[in-house]
Amino acid sequence: MTAEVESSETKTDYKQIMKDGLWDNNSVFCMILGMCPTMAMTTSATNGLGMGLATAVVMAASSLLVATFRNLITQEVRIPVYILIVAAMVTLVDLMMNAWMHELYKVLGLFIPLIVSNCLPLARLEAFAAKEPVLPSLVDGLFMGIGFTLALTLIGAVREIIGSGTLFADASLLLGPAFKVMELRIMPADTGILMAVLPPGGFLATGLLLAGKRILDLRAGKAISMGGAHSV
Repeated sequence: MTAEVESSETKTDYKQIMKDGLWDNNSVFCMILGMCPTMAMTTSATNGLGMGLATAVVMAASSLLVATFRNLITQEVRIPVYILIVAAMVTLVDLMMNAWMHELYKVLGLFIPLIVSNCLPLARLEAFAAKEPVLPSLVDGLFMGIGFTLALTLIGAVREIIGSGTLFADASLLLGPAFKVMELRIMPADTGILMAVLPPGGFLATGLLLAGKRILDLRAGKAISMGGAHSV
């Protein structure tokens, strides 16, 4: 009986970690971290997806390594060590994308190495991976990265649809032939609003989506409180 209770608690904890990364503590829409790649690399859903996945891989691998060696890393040198680990993972991702996703690599350009200076990976290493066991840290890094990917892809999709009338344009060129099915034409050509794919469009799309998430959270909280009141 005790083992079953402990098992259910563990599952509940992992579910909360996943929910935090995807929604409750989303890096873009809640913590407002990683704004530089969010603004620069969301001119299309394809670019947002590629940048997000690269960051997710770096975050998962870095969290795994930091959690594994957390008892050996002293407080005095922890930040330089975290940066070194993130830089090593970014270098591996950079080389792999250059080798196997060269077209996407050319599009993302300098922003892949700049993952090292992104606040998000370092924040999660300091807040979670440095204090928790290996598996929860890996799940946290992975789902925080997936949440970041979803945010960038959503912002990119909104900007691309409004600005160009397409969705996941050139996905097959950047990500591979298998992604050809994702390429959609939503609106007729030459009907888009250019500002959506320019820098102001990034701020507008992010702000509107952030406000939309806040409204959903408030409604969900109100529904839960009303449900609790009825049950009482």
